[in-house]
Amino acid sequence: QLQLVESGGGLVQPGGSLTLSCAASGFTLANYVIAWFRQAPGKAREGVSCISRSDGGGVTNTADSVKGRFTISRDNAKNTVYLQMNSLNSEDTAIYYCAASFVNVATICSRRPSAYAAWGQGTQVTVSS
Repeated sequence: QLQLVESGGGLVQPGGSLTLSCAASGFTLANYVIAWFRQAPGKAREGVSCISRSDGGGVTNTADSVKGRFTISRDNAKNTVYLQMNSLNSEDTAIYYCAASFVNVATICSRRPSAYAAWGQGTQVTVSS
């Protein structure tokens, strides 16, 4: 059974940082494309960043809205993917989800929600003073 569990969310002041974790059980994350999504109240789910399979070099694709502030990375030994978030602002307030997908091409990843079948339960990130 594929299971993803996010953690690390919370309340942070504008300009602050958080690191979200996505831990997997039941499968090896290194063999899957992993993405982080977020959804704010009343808005569509947005693909924040994704990372390709490890054997594809861990190619990343990051949304322009967070480029230069957010970084996705893997720790295969811990079977975990991270999202390092810096310079947070109020527009980053949302529920953040990680998702996994197996694809045959090792060097690509997608930020489209429809490309992912396995999802975590989400973790709330609130940026406020």
